Amino acid sequence: MIWPPSITLQGEHVAVVPLGVEHHDALVDVVRDGELWKLWYTKVPSPEGMQADIERRLGLRERGSMQPFVIVDKAKNKVVGATSYMNIDADNRRVEIGSTWYAQSAQRTGINTECKYLMLSRAFEQLDCIAVEFRTHHLNRQSRTAIERLGAKLDGILRSHWRLPNGALRDTCVYSITAAEWPTVRAHLEWQMTKPRA
Repeated sequence: MIWPPSITLQGEHVAVVPLGVEHHDALVDVVRDGELWKLWYTKVPSPEGMQADIERRLGLRERGSMQPFVIVDKAKNKVVGATSYMNIDADNRRVEIGSTWYAQSAQRTGINTECKYLMLSRAFEQLDCIAVEFRTHHLNRQSRTAIERLGAKLDGILRSHWRLPNGALRDTCVYSITAAEWPTVRAHLEWQMTKPRA
């Protein structure tokens, strides 16, 4: 049995929905909003590569190492991004939340905070995870700030961790939230979600 089972997570403004082949066109629209595949410091599929990326993610789901999702803005009834539970370690109840990207128009809107709140709540409160990881490029300041804003702590940096499509080597920052930290992080995220955004 694949762990964790694939379900839809419902929030007030966001739904986190299991990825399917039917999301292809919507995800192409997402990456075109800001030409996300041109960002040199991360891996986002191009419109032409979206089909292969969806197939790759669904294959990883079948093998039990990833649970891929699309992120839906409920007010607009529109897919605005993608994310995953990945590097799943069922024996130790650990997951990484990653392979996350948003349409440029959905960035800095509060959608990411609620999405991560839903995924973290499920990980700690339903799946009994001992820790949840986040990883990003050392130079991806926007991503690092977003991860730190969630309340995750930096565990360390993996030097020359993997090669980017342009041949550059990525130093990967590894962050985590532990089960013991979750009650405080949850209170922090709930407070953030009640604040009006500038």
